[in-house]
Amino acid sequence: MLHPLACTETQRTEVIGAYDLAGYRESGGLDDLAAFAAELCDTPVALVSLVEADHQQFLAAVGFDQPQTGRDTSFCAQAMMAADPVTVVPDAREDARFAGFSLVVGAPHIRFYAGARLLSHEGVPLGAICVISPEPRPQGLTDFQRRGLEILATAVMGRLQDRRAQREHLQTVEESDARIADSERRFRTLADTMPQMVWSTLPDGYHDYYNARWYDFTGMPDGSTDGAAWSGVFHPEDQDRARARWQHSLATGEPYQIEYRLRHRDGTYRWVLGRALPIRDAQGQITRWFGTCTDIHEQKLALEEREIVSQELSHRIKNIFAVISGLIGFAARSHPGFAGIASDLRDRITALGRAHDFVRPHSEQSRPRSRQDSLHGLLDDLFEPYRGRSETRIRVSGDDVLVDDRSATPLALLFHELATNAAKYGALSVMAGMVDLEVQRQGDMVQLCWIERDGPVLEAAPVHAGFGSQLVELSAVRQLGGEVERDWNPTGLVVTIRVPLASFRRP
Repeated sequence: MLHPLACTETQRTEVIGAYDLAGYRESGGLDDLAAFAAELCDTPVALVSLVEADHQQFLAAVGFDQPQTGRDTSFCAQAMMAADPVTVVPDAREDARFAGFSLVVGAPHIRFYAGARLLSHEGVPLGAICVISPEPRPQGLTDFQRRGLEILATAVMGRLQDRRAQREHLQTVEESDARIADSERRFRTLADTMPQMVWSTLPDGYHDYYNARWYDFTGMPDGSTDGAAWSGVFHPEDQDRARARWQHSLATGEPYQIEYRLRHRDGTYRWVLGRALPIRDAQGQITRWFGTCTDIHEQKLALEEREIVSQELSHRIKNIFAVISGLIGFAARSHPGFAGIASDLRDRITALGRAHDFVRPHSEQSRPRSRQDSLHGLLDDLFEPYRGRSETRIRVSGDDVLVDDRSATPLALLFHELATNAAKYGALSVMAGMVDLEVQRQGDMVQLCWIERDGPVLEAAPVHAGFGSQLVELSAVRQLGGEVERDWNPTGLVVTIRVPLASFRRP
């Protein structure tokens, strides 16, 4: 708080301006306090004086008709700067500060004066509430009157401060409204220049804004798609799906994303990508949703064309596998001595074909039941011919691992070879035999443990590695970058394969 004596006129002028007191006397807001001051001190005149740079104006007056007087004849200008909250002048003719004042020498012939200074909450002196009499009063004020005059000064400042607070609040609201309006103009300008359609909703999903691009794209009149009318420009087959996805986002707060067909102004439907995110306050409550619609029609058509070409190429590759198998069978019939080798070769090609068919692009009708990036799904597909009527003859358990077309070929050769050997010589060669394949992720490695049980008793490991064993090494070690360990237990073969996780799928 400033000391009254340390306050400059510039500071006083700024503070007085903050109260906006022009015309305040006409409102009569302080008349009752001035009248009570006159009654309290038993004087014919009481004033609430606001001292400005060149004059003093009276915000309330009892027994005095002039609205203002010059500052050079102002008692209150002296009182507001005094150290004592209340200034008392028993006889102005005998006080050197006031004896020469025109209001003392002439009408209204002021003799007695008592004034309580008015201070703003910053400590800036504004004026005083005073009482005046043409009769001198040697006894001055009683303690009760002095205290009462101080209380009235506090009451005056309370009312003035309320007026100031209301004005500042109004200014704050106006400035805030102006900032909001400016921000809204900036947002709308930015949104209208974007190539995407931009929209926003209230927390309950009521659409209350679309940018110019939306109306230009759809050809709808301004405001015609507010509320829930937006779905009317969606393709009839997409409306329920889009509405359900939007309701889910509204209920959960999850981001909204969906592809749907939107009616263009020319009457055709074009594919768009719709996205929306919630805006939350400090407490986490959703205050608005902002969303965009992006025209992806050309990209969608190009993707569909690429899918068709990819499926056609994959289908032709699958046919090539079938042709090669047919040629091998034809050669085997022409050369009976080649029949055994031909059968093994045809089975391996069939396994490759099954792996290719699993990971190749598919339509909705031809897509496998299992996920196309699942190791378990690929193995289940490969082992299907060996299971027969019993689903438990080859059991795959443990962790699933993501695979792609690069790893599918060596995996198909690897496990086809193990399954074929088990069917010829191992656990799957007898009805009671079975195989467990356990998959376990170990950091950045994957361990696949092939365990045969309840098959023929194994006497010893083979002395020479055959073509099948070499094929296992080729697939697991050279192509997948792993290592293979075989354990020829009497109860059944155990093959442990450790492969880097990165070999199963591209980053």
